[in-house]
Amino acid sequence: MSSSHQPSKIQLERIAYRRKRAIRSTLLAALSTAVVGLLLYLGVTGSPGWERVKSSFFDWDIAVQALTGRDNYPSVLEGLWLNIRLMVICTACALALGLLIAILRTLRGPVAFPVRALATTYTYSFRGLPLIIVIYLFAFGIPGLRLQGTPSVTVLGAAAIVVTYGAYLAEVFRAGIESVHPSQVAAARSLGLSYRRTMRHVVLPQAIRRVTPPLLNDTVALQKDVGLISLAGPIDAIRAAQINQAGTANFTPYVVAGVLFVLMALPLIGVTDWVTLRAARRQNAGT
Repeated sequence: MSSSHQPSKIQLERIAYRRKRAIRSTLLAALSTAVVGLLLYLGVTGSPGWERVKSSFFDWDIAVQALTGRDNYPSVLEGLWLNIRLMVICTACALALGLLIAILRTLRGPVAFPVRALATTYTYSFRGLPLIIVIYLFAFGIPGLRLQGTPSVTVLGAAAIVVTYGAYLAEVFRAGIESVHPSQVAAARSLGLSYRRTMRHVVLPQAIRRVTPPLLNDTVALQKDVGLISLAGPIDAIRAAQINQAGTANFTPYVVAGVLFVLMALPLIGVTDWVTLRAARRQNAGT
C-alpha cells in the first residue's frame, strides 16, 4: 500500500509566502527598470543636441540602405556572414592551438625544455602584442615577402586572430591542467597508463570542465574582434558600414553593424552565463 506525502499546513503557508515574495520582487524589478528606462529616455531625447545626434546615428532610411545594400552600397548583413564564418573557424582553430600550447608548456623533463621555452615565448609575445598590430603584420607584412602560395589577406587576418587568441586560451588551458592534483596523475601512471593516455582520460576532462567559463568568455571576446578583419581589406560588416558611412556622411551604418554584432553575441553570452552559474552552484554544493 503506497501513501503519497501531503505537505503540512505550515509548509503550504511557507510555499505561498515565498511565491508571493517572488511575484512582488519581479513586479518591483520591472517597475524600477521601467522608471530608470523612462528617465534615461527623457534625459537623452530632451537634450539640446538630440535632433542632430538622431539624424547622424539613427536615420531609418540609411539604416535600411546599409542593411540591404541598395544604391550600389555593400550590405552590412552580407558582410556579417563573413564575420560569422570567421568566428566559427577562428574559434575552433584557436581552441586547438591553445590546447596544444598548454600541453607543451606542461611537459616535464630537461629534454622538453626547448619545446617549453618556445611555447612560453609564444604565449608571452602574442599576449603582449595588440591584435591590430598582429593583423597588420600578417595581412601586409607576409605578402610583402612575395612568397609563392601566399594566401589571401582574409586568411592571413584570420591567422592573426587565431595565433593571438591561441596565446590567451593556452594560459586558460594551462591553468586548468595544473589545477588537477598531481596525485591523480601519479595514480593513473601507477595503473599503467602512459603520459598521453593520462592526459587524455584523466587530466584534460577535469581541466576543460573547470576552465569552461573563462574559455567561453574569451570566445565572446574573439567573436567581437573578428570585426578587426576589416583592417586587412575584406568587406565584412564593419568594412561595409565604413563604406556606407563614407558615402552617406552618416554614422547610422556603424550602429546597424553594432546591433548585428550584439545579436550575434547574445546566444553565446547566454550560454556563458548559464555555464558560469552552473559551475558556481556545483562548487558551492561541493561536487
